Amino acid sequence: MKKEVYISETNCITPIGFDVVSNVKNILDGNSAIQKHDNKALLDFPFFAAIVDENKLDRAFANVTSVASYTKLEKMMILALQPIIENSGVKISHRTAFILSTTKGNITALENSEATTIESAQLSNLAKKIADFFGFKTEPIVVSNACVSGILAVSVAKRLIQANVYDEAFVVAGDLVSEFVLSGFNSFQAMSNAPCQPYSENRTGVNLGEATAAVLVTSNPKNAKVKILGDGSINDANHISGPSRTGEGLVLSIESALNESGIDKNNIGYISAHGTATPFNDEMEAIAINRLGLQNVPMNSLKGYYGHTLGASGLLETVIGIESILQNKLFASAGYDESGVSQAINVIEKNKDAEIQYFLKTASGFGGCNTAVIFEKVN
Repeated sequence: MKKEVYISETNCITPIGFDVVSNVKNILDGNSAIQKHDNKALLDFPFFAAIVDENKLDRAFANVTSVASYTKLEKMMILALQPIIENSGVKISHRTAFILSTTKGNITALENSEATTIESAQLSNLAKKIADFFGFKTEPIVVSNACVSGILAVSVAKRLIQANVYDEAFVVAGDLVSEFVLSGFNSFQAMSNAPCQPYSENRTGVNLGEATAAVLVTSNPKNAKVKILGDGSINDANHISGPSRTGEGLVLSIESALNESGIDKNNIGYISAHGTATPFNDEMEAIAINRLGLQNVPMNSLKGYYGHTLGASGLLETVIGIESILQNKLFASAGYDESGVSQAINVIEKNKDAEIQYFLKTASGFGGCNTAVIFEKVN
């Protein structure tokens, strides 16, 4: 019999709140973090994105430590993790894993040609710096697999605990809005000239965002919020940036998660989807959801509030999804008005009450990666 695995602590640092409570309040109030920015150090023309205020971040970080040698991303990751570690009561030992999830990490360090600065951009060094701050005793684990990284890290933590390698794992995920990322998405002509509208007929592309999120994945049911029932991660190897037109990788990932969970697909009460507001991604998801017969399940994308936070997105959206089922609230998919996909899906248009026991989190990313995880509310 497989060991049961839970999430018992959650936190997030975003432009609309430095804790879960403030983020949920802003979502319920319809407040998006996406704003128009005119910063030529990032892009030659104005763009829409969700960016954390550095002055506010520095004030919050000063309450944790007076050391000033941390990058913006490192500060955000430490702030996301710190209350989780404090509140958990876990005594960090060799049975405690630390997993860091990111797509680009300290990518801005590459703007400086000094060898020591370039070295700090290596993901292993980023993970070690965060691990050392908190005194983790094991080698940090880095999960970097495009935009599924955040939710894939939860899957990795679950499997390591079930394999009896660790008793618990602290997981943090994060990415920043940078010149590198903005120019990359702009080269694809994928960026929207307005706040993004996932699944909408009127969508014009993606907005980028920055955030960090953290959770405690554990075999201890005490104070558990949700149980992790099943997971799957399948790569469809379709294209370096384009998802499979048939949704094959996402379909197989969800099927894998369902098979392990042991629940009937009709018991899923909510889908926290990827929803980047790009034509190919949204269409692929709609096809996959219909292939699985889940088209009537309420679903949303949180990208309309946060933009696409890359490696942080899967974990951030899991944190908010957990609050959704704990509060029995379905959050509106910001920006959605009329369907812009070829197959029917049940996009949540307004906040509403709903009894939810199980929810599905999905993510898809460059290189054909897909991940799906099913969670059960712990009553």
